[in-house]
Amino acid sequence: MLSEQAAKVLGELRAGGRTDEQLAEICADLLDADGLAVSLVLDMGHTELVWCHGTASAQFEDLQFTLGEGPGPDALASGHPVRVPDLAEVRPGRWPALLGALDGLPVRAVYAFPLGLGAIQVGVLTVVRNGPRALSAQETDDATALARLLTARFLGGGQSTPQVLHRAVVHQATGMVSVQLDRPLAEALMRLRAYAYAHGRPITEVAQDVVARRLRFNDDETGPDVPVGDRG
Repeated sequence: MLSEQAAKVLGELRAGGRTDEQLAEICADLLDADGLAVSLVLDMGHTELVWCHGTASAQFEDLQFTLGEGPGPDALASGHPVRVPDLAEVRPGRWPALLGALDGLPVRAVYAFPLGLGAIQVGVLTVVRNGPRALSAQETDDATALARLLTARFLGGGQSTPQVLHRAVVHQATGMVSVQLDRPLAEALMRLRAYAYAHGRPITEVAQDVVARRLRFNDDETGPDVPVGDRG
């Protein structure tokens, strides 16, 4: 059963008139969350961040996108919510790269709700808290209702493709690396992710270097990536 506050929030979502940033904030308040994000699946299989509230939430989403693992990717793959009341209690082998990259990031509890209808997955709603706190039964009901409304909003409301791509530079760089390596887009994105992880850099920064031709990927004896300065 929905809480009274959730009913009001869902009403505001249906009515429109607020920015995505404002909607993300009121949804975070509803769920007593320190951060909240909504990512959509694009045609090429990339996820695109369309809603975000909280700096730590944005950083956590960037890590999940870079590493390709975490509660969000698992929720998308399974079509079921992934609830992690305390990341410190997760076995190391579940998300080894992600858990190893969380040092200093104030994210302790994560809840990922897939946005989908049957076998169709259009995105994921990710709720984060900076302390090890479980969602209450009421908060879980409210989050589930929110995920359903967001699914309808993005799947059937003419808003399935965001107008502003926050990771546009990543998509552009993926295409360039695909051409450089003569490899499929999925492999090109994997190379970008691997480089970003190995060098401890946000994937958007690596993508900016590729687009600016400061970094070129090449399969030869020097390895899968070759810094080339400003050379084209």
